Amino acid sequence: MPRVTALSKYQRLESQGIWHETPDAQRRDVIVSFGEASLVLSDSRSESALTHWSLPALIRMNPGEMPALFTPSPDAVETLELDDEDMIGAIETVRGVIDSHRPRPGRLRQFLIAGTILTAVLLAVFWLPGALIRHTAQMVPASKRQQIGEMALADLTRVTGPRCAGYPGTRALAKLTDRLFPEGGVHIVVVPGGPVRAAHLPGGILVLRSDLIEDFNGPDVAAGYALAERARGAETDPLLGLLHWAGLGATVRLLTTGQMVPKALHGYGEALLRAARLAPPAHDGALIARFKAEGLPTTPYAKALAATKPPVPGAAAEAARLIAADPFANGPPPPALISDDNWVGLQGICGD
Repeated sequence: MPRVTALSKYQRLESQGIWHETPDAQRRDVIVSFGEASLVLSDSRSESALTHWSLPALIRMNPGEMPALFTPSPDAVETLELDDEDMIGAIETVRGVIDSHRPRPGRLRQFLIAGTILTAVLLAVFWLPGALIRHTAQMVPASKRQQIGEMALADLTRVTGPRCAGYPGTRALAKLTDRLFPEGGVHIVVVPGGPVRAAHLPGGILVLRSDLIEDFNGPDVAAGYALAERARGAETDPLLGLLHWAGLGATVRLLTTGQMVPKALHGYGEALLRAARLAPPAHDGALIARFKAEGLPTTPYAKALAATKPPVPGAAAEAARLIAADPFANGPPPPALISDDNWVGLQGICGD
């Protein structure tokens, strides 16, 4: 065993003691001193060494009592009596130092268990909720997404006012939706107010503020906002944000029962609209390609985007890129998205 540093300060310490070689043996006066990681018992007369006791194995048989009684090992019959407090203190100190240097077979296991528990807690707090939300969003079918989107829309209309449903505006809106999204899966909803011109909800629900229809001479601006919101929804699944808002409990319930509790979405619409005010425009490259595919010039949407009050972050630069890349800027205009009659009907969708 390597030399214990604390032992050096006691190398010259000696004291008298009483040694019993066996329980029935006659008591024998000895001199007790420190050796190399051992306690040396010498004859008090001849000073010759009688025995060496290993300090790491030394056991005090009567802790806290005097005189102190030591034995060299758990199964030994020898005993040593000491009443010198300095020697007793020195023995206890050195044994404590030696004991602290002993390997602890169970300590590694304790560290591993503690590390495993800590890792599990961190995963549960930081990783598991996000992973569970992503997994749940992937598992929700289209029909359930639309149902959840309608629930979110009901909460959102507490801020924007009820969805506009005037006829023949609703019929014209359906025609515009089919024209822009022939692949289906999209539902455009017009609302009378709110802090933003457009937002998107799960289930392909695109929300447009009525001024996009009432304040312009044609459907190109409203159509542009619809395409932009659809592109933004393709970049980030709107159901993820909704589930983060609803919380882990509502997410687990949706995953296990297929049901979303309406009260879990209370306030979500207002929070969504606040976030939408700060959201950057959709990526212009993919957006320009979609405008071109649907036969829609980018300039009307870009000019409306640049004029938004309060300004949308990054809107001015985005508008400049959209205008410069307008696929129909230097040629004949594309065919109208909907007929003039349908456009007039659409402008009255929020009327009585």
